[in-house]
Amino acid sequence: MTQLCRALFFVTALSLGYASMANAGSLSVVRADHWVEVSRVIDGDTFATVDGEHIRLLGINTPEIAHSDKPAQPLGDTATRALQKLISGQKVRLSFDVEKQDTYGRVLAQVWLADNTWVNGQLVEQGMAHVYTFYPNIHWTDELLQLEKLARSQNLGIWQNPRFKVLPAKKTSNEQVGQFRLIEGNIHSIDKDGWGFYLDKIHVSIPKNIRKRFKNEPTFRIEQSLTVRGKLRISSKGNVFMAVYTPEDLEVNP
Repeated sequence: MTQLCRALFFVTALSLGYASMANAGSLSVVRADHWVEVSRVIDGDTFATVDGEHIRLLGINTPEIAHSDKPAQPLGDTATRALQKLISGQKVRLSFDVEKQDTYGRVLAQVWLADNTWVNGQLVEQGMAHVYTFYPNIHWTDELLQLEKLARSQNLGIWQNPRFKVLPAKKTSNEQVGQFRLIEGNIHSIDKDGWGFYLDKIHVSIPKNIRKRFKNEPTFRIEQSLTVRGKLRISSKGNVFMAVYTPEDLEVNP
């Protein structure tokens, strides 16, 4: 979607009297596939239909609920209740991107209520979820990122909890290894090939097999302020690093 189309998209939404950007997002549809009836909500981003399908809300991730081997993450139960409040006992409309299933066999979908409320967007706007990109399913990512920025600016839901709030790069430690995080900081050095940099003490790289997803080679600058999203990992030398897999995982700060 071009910037002009996106601008027209929000103007249209406002002219129709939608109350929130999450409602406006319901106008952005690749293709509506079918309606399903909700049987039960499994967690904050997954539900089952009466036909036995498991639907995974595409493009977002909510805190985990308790499992047999892991305790619940902060706000995991709250996010589950938020999804229950939105969709329990209702028929909802599913729309799909490029890939329709994940490796667990769950259906990947954007979900809308009968009144055109965009469920995925609503959870992000409420601060109950963060954006979680999986290439090539990125059609709705720009709209979801706008909603996330709004929730972050208002310190809603997960964004006021230390486990999820944006983490200064200089405050990262081995304790966060394995976590999906948003980290922010200033570039202090850039790799010779231009496809990686140090964000304070964290090395951020774009793997070679991923670079074709970028239309142009990134133009990073020393002292440029960025927010980067991804899983924090640790190198063989004991250094914390992050790999970036889509252009949408890089956010230039004002």
